[in-house]
Amino acid sequence: MTNTIPRLVSIPLRVGELIFAAVVAGLTGEYLHNYDKANVFPQKRFIYTEVVAGLSILFSLLWLIPFSAGFIHYPIDFVLFVLWIVAFGLLVDYIGPLNCGSVFAWGSTFGKGTCQKWKANVAFAFLSAIFWLISALVVRAFSLNFLEDMLISFQGLWFVHRARRGHGAVTDHSTK
Repeated sequence: MTNTIPRLVSIPLRVGELIFAAVVAGLTGEYLHNYDKANVFPQKRFIYTEVVAGLSILFSLLWLIPFSAGFIHYPIDFVLFVLWIVAFGLLVDYIGPLNCGSVFAWGSTFGKGTCQKWKANVAFAFLSAIFWLISALVVRAFSLNFLEDMLISFQGLWFVHRARRGHGAVTDHSTK
């Protein structure tokens, strides 16, 4: 039961991380593709965002594999959260000078214009960061329970071992 609940919560989070990373990779990739046509070197922030999206796609796919539930992977989840927050900040910093209005005015996010694409990119980068943070917290909570259970089991085995050797509290001192 202890393993089932975090796994059930983790699966939709991983799927969300995968989708959000794919959207950011697609939007940023389109921008990089347009840079390629112009024979201009793209800004580093977009390459960084594309790498973070690629890493997120890789790890979300790996963590969706059933046998990976036994791994303690919350440190990677937290690192990806930090990487996404940095990407979010870099994208917000870029969109500011584009004269698109407030970065956080999401009413005009849907559409085909440049401002709408970048606002969507910023929004999905932020959502991805939040999902990685929640995943890290869920997996961390589970791993602490898992480690506690292992420690209790080990202590129980140690007690039984000591009792069988006659060194523990469960020895019979009656005389025959």
